[in-house]
Amino acid sequence: MHSTITTFVFDVYGTLFDVHSVKEKADELFDGRGTEISDIWRRKQLEYSFLRQMMGNYEKFSDVTEDSLKYALNQLSISYSKKEVDSLLEQYISLRAYEEVQDVLSTLKENGKVLAVFSNGSRDMLEPLVEQAGLSNYFERIISVDDIKQYKPTPASYTSVLKVLGVKREEVLFMSSNGWDISGAKNFGFHTAWINRNHLPQEELGLAPDYTFDSLDAILDLK
Repeated sequence: MHSTITTFVFDVYGTLFDVHSVKEKADELFDGRGTEISDIWRRKQLEYSFLRQMMGNYEKFSDVTEDSLKYALNQLSISYSKKEVDSLLEQYISLRAYEEVQDVLSTLKENGKVLAVFSNGSRDMLEPLVEQAGLSNYFERIISVDDIKQYKPTPASYTSVLKVLGVKREEVLFMSSNGWDISGAKNFGFHTAWINRNHLPQEELGLAPDYTFDSLDAILDLK
């Protein structure tokens, strides 16, 4: 591990928590169509946050998430009620943490590392999610882009990490399962570890991650 790294910053969706654990509830509500719904929902969630950033029409991530879900259902020609939409949205505050997460966070914390969450999620999504998973005590801060209304991967969003934690960019190891987020963080100047859970190809943006792992476990082996 690079000698300057003191602070471990984690993305949330897809990194600490499985966004596709919503599939089970979607299957239950919509006759086994959970995989289709979840895939489109996640894709549009990212697209809408990027589009709103570019258009200068910021809305918090909980609203983007609802709009994306409605789009997914409409694309699939699935009729739905407000109750069904609300029921699925509630799943976002009870997503399943990946199995290695608690042990990794516990070990890093015991070793005196500073840990933080940094996400496009809004606080009404992030805080109950981290709390219900029993992970709150591991993190110094939960940092949401909603506090500055700048979605990742803008440089301004990553700057908020430095301001909130009072660290320099070279002191941060940023971890995400999202290739676009890793590219943004690398462009900003963070050390980066891509948690490539889905074994995807590297983004062709000329911004290779410093490390690439299948899961967060490998973070503990960095020297």
